[in-house]
Amino acid sequence: MPVPYIRLATSEDEDTLGRLDRETWSTLHSVQERPTQPYEPFFNERYGPHDHLVAEIGGDVVGYIRLALPSKLACHAHVRQIQGLAVADEARGSGVARALLRAARDECRRRGARRLTLRVLGHNTPARKLYESEGFAVEGVLPEEFLIDGAYVDDVLMGRRL
Repeated sequence: MPVPYIRLATSEDEDTLGRLDRETWSTLHSVQERPTQPYEPFFNERYGPHDHLVAEIGGDVVGYIRLALPSKLACHAHVRQIQGLAVADEARGSGVARALLRAARDECRRRGARRLTLRVLGHNTPARKLYESEGFAVEGVLPEEFLIDGAYVDDVLMGRRL
């Protein structure tokens, strides 16, 4: 598969990213309920296009990563947090998530961030391995933080310096 092209999202990506988000929803990585109609807008007052990088292959959107400030505190402005990462089923295993993570690292540096953090569910082993291979380390674990499909799941906090 070709190398993905990574770009900043635009407002024109609204429908495509919303659809991708719904199609990739899984209890492996989401603690929220499965989306149902009427669907919430993908972009809203909290997350706009400027908070997203998009991966394209052959002109088709195949993934995105959401980068956000973890809080509104001025003393926290040097940190960015990954608050969403999705890759279309047909593009999995082709390096899209890795390309998005690397582009996110570079974009966060460009925006002046010193740290990049994320939260991942303890049972999401593929994602945890990917994050570790890209320089993220476990910085904390909230044991049995969520009850998903009848099983208690850890909330794992990971981070890396930029």
